[in-house]
Amino acid sequence: CQSTFSWSSLRLLRKIPRLDALVIALVSICTVQKDLAFAVFAGTIASALGFAWKQSTKLSASNSAENDKKLYELNGPLFFGSVTKFKALFDPKSDPKEVVLDFTNSRVMDHSALEAISNLADQYGDQGKTVYLRHLSSDCAQLLKNLSDGSLPPYEVIESDPSTDPVYGVAEESSVYQNVQINS
Repeated sequence: CQSTFSWSSLRLLRKIPRLDALVIALVSICTVQKDLAFAVFAGTIASALGFAWKQSTKLSASNSAENDKKLYELNGPLFFGSVTKFKALFDPKSDPKEVVLDFTNSRVMDHSALEAISNLADQYGDQGKTVYLRHLSSDCAQLLKNLSDGSLPPYEVIESDPSTDPVYGVAEESSVYQNVQINS
């Protein structure tokens, strides 16, 4: 073991991110205890979970007033790992009658994100308020409509502008994409 491991690499542990140091330690221990294949598998899983955790903490929103509307400008990815933080950014009870969610600096990544947007719009709708969704990709908008049996409720409005709306796909089951037209 002493001849195959580069012990001088341990000096780097204080200079690299903690997650990377943890993965190095995990892979080293798993290699000695089990085998290299298992160690690589464990390291990959740990890295993926660490990455998802880091990304989930990057979601934020700044808010401002726009006429009689409250504008939330979202920043960061919206996916299964950041849904809880997304929900905590809003207060449907104290917000004005009209609220705008601007996704210019955000990206809707998966079905959990779509559900979170739909559920948030429902919360505003229950308060008699309207939610305007801006800068969603065309397939994201279509998938949101599909969540509501083909058409959005009157309190959830998608403001579409093909010249400024992003073009990307949402990670979703292929059966859900049967009737979705992706504009590129």
